[in-house]
Amino acid sequence: MTGRVHIIAEAGTTHEGKVATALQSVAIAREAGADSIKFQFIEPEELYLGQIREDGDLVDNPPIAARTAQKLTDEEWRRVAGECARQDIAFAASVFGPLSLGKLMALDPPYIKIASTDATNIPLIELACETGKPVLLSTGMSDLGEIETAVNAIQRVGAREVVLLHCVSAYPCPVEEANVGFIRTLREAFGLPVGYSDHTETSVSAIAAVTLGATWIEKHMTHDRASPIGYDHSYAMEPDMLTGYIADIRACEAALQMRTPKVGATEATVRSRARRGLWAARDLPAGHVVTAEDILPVRPAGPMSPAQADQLIGRTLSRPILKSEAFRLENIAP
Repeated sequence: MTGRVHIIAEAGTTHEGKVATALQSVAIAREAGADSIKFQFIEPEELYLGQIREDGDLVDNPPIAARTAQKLTDEEWRRVAGECARQDIAFAASVFGPLSLGKLMALDPPYIKIASTDATNIPLIELACETGKPVLLSTGMSDLGEIETAVNAIQRVGAREVVLLHCVSAYPCPVEEANVGFIRTLREAFGLPVGYSDHTETSVSAIAAVTLGATWIEKHMTHDRASPIGYDHSYAMEPDMLTGYIADIRACEAALQMRTPKVGATEATVRSRARRGLWAARDLPAGHVVTAEDILPVRPAGPMSPAQADQLIGRTLSRPILKSEAFRLENIAP
């Protein structure tokens, strides 16, 4: 394994419409060790039907008012992005239409996220790809045919970099339903970098994803799972949970890293006492022809290993060997 997994702390809309809370989330993500923090730029009219029919009458769609109340202003988002720059953590967002995409682009993000809800929204995917920014596309709720349609659109536009994020759109998602093995299918089917948008409540599936080649991991975070305001708190990770989650992924990366030499210093120390050597079972005179009964293949390790016993048996000693002395090839007559 080479490179380093990019870990996204997905703050979503857990800022609750308060810039101070968004700034707090930046500090939490940075302290936990995330590579980037991602919010959601939701312009309600881009995502929801403005009015719905109830008993034959048109009424305002409730999510419009709720989402509007939780929006940050453009100036507040500039403050949040500036704080990310100050704390050296990348700032990005999910977008849900041309208006939110334009607002994000004004902040020069390192990547654009397209949520699973828009995996079939080809016009939005194409707009995001036309910016020239890397695009992360979540594939929750999508079958392979729908993903293929999106990838074909991406390739027509000629996007510079696209990452397909495996995702199961369940909140939270039971580990046994995480379907992490689908990451392998995504890699083989499309030949694109893959990642994992994780909605489970432990690090188990994320670690499995990394072992299967995921190079991006996205995880929801919050300052308080019990907060009654907003949509994403209850299944998101609080600061200590997020810190442990990221530490587990980094430990997985370290465990997967190929080491040279294969036997390092720590293991070599253990080998010197745990492996067996070839030791004299009794005093042996010069000119003695060594037999199997003359050799003790016991710990600790010595100059010769049990694998070399056949190089001693039937050979003549060129000098005396004392009991419990190590056998050496240089003590064998030519």
